Amino acid sequence: MLTSQRKDLILDMLRREGQVVAKRAAEEFSLSEDTIRRDLREMAADGLLRRVHGGAMPISPDLPDLSARRVISSEVKRKLGAAAAGMVKPGQLIFLDGGTSTAEIARALPRSFAFTVATHSPTIAAELEHHPTAEVILIGGRLYKHSMVAVGAMPISQISLIRPDIFFLGATAIHPSRGLSTGDLEEAAVKRHIASRTAETFVLVTDEKLDASSPCTIMPISDLAGMIVQSGLGEERLAPYRALELEIIEA
Repeated sequence: MLTSQRKDLILDMLRREGQVVAKRAAEEFSLSEDTIRRDLREMAADGLLRRVHGGAMPISPDLPDLSARRVISSEVKRKLGAAAAGMVKPGQLIFLDGGTSTAEIARALPRSFAFTVATHSPTIAAELEHHPTAEVILIGGRLYKHSMVAVGAMPISQISLIRPDIFFLGATAIHPSRGLSTGDLEEAAVKRHIASRTAETFVLVTDEKLDASSPCTIMPISDLAGMIVQSGLGEERLAPYRALELEIIEA
């Protein structure tokens, strides 16, 4: 088997299962573990995966701070934000996560009817300062400055008092088998609690977040109502998510 063929098989396993265990891959492909481990080292050096003890994991997206993320994929995020904002109905209570994609939702929210926005992000609340019809509930707590969101016991206790209709969740990585994840354990816990209180949770997905994994699990994909995804990702990449019977909105 050619080296390129072996590496294609390894990448296929990584996409399918969310991890590669060297021993299992060697058995499945009828190769030696040494060969698989050598391929994994080369693929890690090429930035195709992340080496871990005994195998490999998907590349975790980089975690630039909020100001750096504002300039990444801005046009794509505007389209995702507009699609999400178009889902809001009069009188609803929606919850906006922190982040640059959800900031685009805040900017695109309709101005022709009234609704309420809850958020644990002061930057998201500030986006709505001059919105004429949005009532804003700001959840407080210890500020996680990287994402500009409140974390810890205080926001969780406040979130327990509300029942949003829709939660627009931000995640750094989305994978069909490993679920939604982010880079901070406390931030993940707050996101998970918001989703547990909400009727429907949707996540906004850009190309670099799809089929990736970050260190801290938020929740499984099956807990989502749907995904709002960047257009042009291709049916092959979306097929595993459609198989989970998610609503997928391309924007």
